[in-house]
Amino acid sequence: MQKNKISSAVVRRLPKYFRFLTNLENEGVEKISSKQLSEITGFTASQIRQDLNHFGGFGQQGYGYRVTELKNSIADIIGLNKEYNVVIVGFGRIGRAIYQYKGFDTKKFNVIGVFDLEEGTYDEGKIEIKSIDKLESFLEKNDVDIVVLGVPKNEAQKICDMISGKNVKGIWNFAPTNVEVEGDVAIENIHLSESLYSLIFYMSNPEHY
Repeated sequence: MQKNKISSAVVRRLPKYFRFLTNLENEGVEKISSKQLSEITGFTASQIRQDLNHFGGFGQQGYGYRVTELKNSIADIIGLNKEYNVVIVGFGRIGRAIYQYKGFDTKKFNVIGVFDLEEGTYDEGKIEIKSIDKLESFLEKNDVDIVVLGVPKNEAQKICDMISGKNVKGIWNFAPTNVEVEGDVAIENIHLSESLYSLIFYMSNPEHY
């Protein structure tokens, strides 16, 4: 039986639920109602219940949700119950920022390769920067789940063509252009300008915030 496709809006709310629940767990909160979760997240209680109902029953009427249990369930739904091997292609400002980002949980995401135009080392020699010319060979010899693209716009699709057919499962693309790749590969195109423009809209139209 084919599962109903989950909308992208629901998918994008799941990490937010996970983040808020993680914060609550760290604060020692053991249970929370959908109304309380609504006040924290900014989503309606009805929306939260509908989102969670896509994945089965959570919580108890009159009791609410057990914070740790719900957080762990959402982690399983997202796929955070396993580790992922990551390769960063393009080690300029964006690539280095991602490597250094504290939220990039190294227990879940193992950076096993870094590639750029010029070879070298980084982080007191902890990271070997390999030439992009060696990327295809590396992908063929190693089990890579995610490729992070931090290359210029005109190089992004070229890299994706190199990735095609190499069993990479996902591309996290920070180049300012959408990319395509053959096969069953998930692609998340990150356009920082869109987030900035949304901010400008709300600044210009505070009644919609």
